Amino acid sequence: MKNIFKLMVLFALLFCGSSCSDDEELTVARLEVTTANLNGVWQLAEWNGQPLAEDTYCYIKFNRKDQTFEMYQKFDSMYARYITGSFSIRKDPYLGAVIAGVYDYGNGDWNNEYIVTDLLESGSMVWTATEDKSDINKYVRCDRIPDEIIEEVKADQE
Repeated sequence: MKNIFKLMVLFALLFCGSSCSDDEELTVARLEVTTANLNGVWQLAEWNGQPLAEDTYCYIKFNRKDQTFEMYQKFDSMYARYITGSFSIRKDPYLGAVIAGVYDYGNGDWNNEYIVTDLLESGSMVWTATEDKSDINKYVRCDRIPDEIIEEVKADQE
């Protein structure tokens, strides 16, 4: 009986050792790209593999119900901007989920449409421009837009 018990313990150790190793790749939960899963605030964390330059930022707040967005950004100007508009998501048979946007007040479309990939349950997603595969943006989910960003935008618009 002791030998059977020892064999069972040995088998359990061997089984766990081969299937529970630290080298095993973890499965990451990906979400479907839908308005519901994009809903909320996202911060641009990386642009083309690099963190944003100091004193620059981009926050996007998506509203799934009416498919609108609010954007707080400071990139190509010394002034912060508040931009609003609407967005849409379409499923392309070759590219997957593609997001596009239109700015309010007749300011036109976004510069690019973006393929949305790696929308992770942990709170990040990657956008790749459909017309420029080297234009890659990584966003991370935030609880809210920081008060100091909202205040800076208000001050710069006055």
